[in-house]
Amino acid sequence: MRHFGKFAAVTTILALLAGCGGGGAAPEVDAGVLAAMGAPAAAQAATASEAGITPAGLARQIATLASDDFEGRAPTTPGGEKTRAYIAGEYKRLGLEPVNGSYFQTADMVETNLDPAQSYLRVDMKGKTRDIAYKSEAVWFTKRVQPEVSFDASDMVFVGYGIVAPEYQWNDYEGLDVKGKTVIILVNDPGYATQDPALFTGNAMTYYGRWSYKYEEAARQGAAAAIIIHDTLPAAYGWNVVESSNSGPQIDLKRGDDGMSRVKLEGWIQKDVAGELLKAAGLDLGDLMNQAKTRGFRAVAMEGLKASAKIVQTINRSSDANVIGVLKGAEAPDEYMLFMAHWDHLGVDPAAADGEDAIYNGAVDNATGTAAILEIAGKFAAGPRPRRSVLFAAVTAEESGLLGSAYMAENPPVPLKDIVGGINIDALAPTPPARDIVVVGYGASGLDDILKDVADAHGKYLRPDSEPEKGYFYRSDHISFAKKGVPMLYADSGIDLVDGGEAAGKALGDEYREKNYHQPTDEYSPDWDLTGMAETAEILYEVGAQVANSSDWPNWRDGNEFRAIRDASREGK
Repeated sequence: MRHFGKFAAVTTILALLAGCGGGGAAPEVDAGVLAAMGAPAAAQAATASEAGITPAGLARQIATLASDDFEGRAPTTPGGEKTRAYIAGEYKRLGLEPVNGSYFQTADMVETNLDPAQSYLRVDMKGKTRDIAYKSEAVWFTKRVQPEVSFDASDMVFVGYGIVAPEYQWNDYEGLDVKGKTVIILVNDPGYATQDPALFTGNAMTYYGRWSYKYEEAARQGAAAAIIIHDTLPAAYGWNVVESSNSGPQIDLKRGDDGMSRVKLEGWIQKDVAGELLKAAGLDLGDLMNQAKTRGFRAVAMEGLKASAKIVQTINRSSDANVIGVLKGAEAPDEYMLFMAHWDHLGVDPAAADGEDAIYNGAVDNATGTAAILEIAGKFAAGPRPRRSVLFAAVTAEESGLLGSAYMAENPPVPLKDIVGGINIDALAPTPPARDIVVVGYGASGLDDILKDVADAHGKYLRPDSEPEKGYFYRSDHISFAKKGVPMLYADSGIDLVDGGEAAGKALGDEYREKNYHQPTDEYSPDWDLTGMAETAEILYEVGAQVANSSDWPNWRDGNEFRAIRDASREGK
């Protein structure tokens, strides 16, 4: 439902925070915002003196951040601005210091919004024109910052997985010239398709399986357009997620070339529609999928098919910000333990019909993670100063492609070599207590050893990600820092529930992914049992506290793809 009242009181908080990077007494941001929302007096009274991470504390933060008053927390919107102000106010209330003079690390952004009425994607099938229906059959967009982008009569080519990976002896573009052509691409990678552990990494998705890589590679190859065939299992999400995530306003970082090095059109197409197009070219999608997963596959021209498209879009240049605060260490203030979570979500659907719920509140994704780092910050602030500094980063534009974390990693507020390690918290499951902790990318770094010791002390065991084929390790903000060499830990609440076991935990996870992920129904409920989430947040706090109070430097395991980057960084190379 649309609830746009009570904003006048909240907006006054923004003015109060305008100078929050400076000194002076902490403003009553938390109480003011909560009062504006009609929050209970007990919640307004919360202070940094609350030692411990509790279900009530998490509930207070999640209910606030996921309320309709924040309008779905989209970057570059009033709701996003309110969110940043709230987080900065919490930092100041807790006693965190700004970094480099401000809590806000500003990044220039570009918002584009495709006009479906003036835009089209169509395929000439041997003289017969097939208009592709926007949203129901395909979604498309462009990273080029131009009011209008178009191409005509582009030859179409099926390029399998669209991967060039020398280390896996794989090149789907070998001997192929796709300049000016439209490439049709399968999602994920051949390892998943074959379940062969000797091919790529078997069932576990590699970075080559990610849609972002496939678009980038198509651009390197000179293609005019790159369209990925959606398939629910290898994509790891249904068409509803693709549609909601890639339609409406789209946010990107301001690029030096305004995106002109990207293909003209990037998109997704429904599997049955792709099959129809291939059939018109005398090809069978099932046969091609079987061929594409074998070494030595060669791309196949879609004879007689030509794609044409026009994208008409509005362009809005603005800026958004990561919200960063630091608790200075007592002995080694220039060494940092990092906690991070993305604060943004999908905002408001401008096309929603009257009476429909238009707000994508993002309670799980990621009010939970933001709440967790705020509660962890509160526990650090309430206790004795750790040996090292602790850096807290609520980053923007994760939903638009990990943009805020990418900007922070490219423009680090402190030297990357001085960040000892980091913990990313994204979409903590609001489930009852579990016997386990799920680790995405388990075994990657020495942080796992610290986590194991802490989990053991809490009577929990570590569970490697049970669905590595879904590529979760590459789908959240820690990867931006991992690619720079910083050891990162990405963990979540477990699925082996104390009451109900794995079956109950898996059922809750499946229900969220199928019904609520990236949907307006991802809303906070006071009926949530946050005991398990509080346990997870406490364990992650203790991992961070061990790092912050140590002189050790955990590293990536030998053979890990990020180990050499880290070693060179620490050596000052």
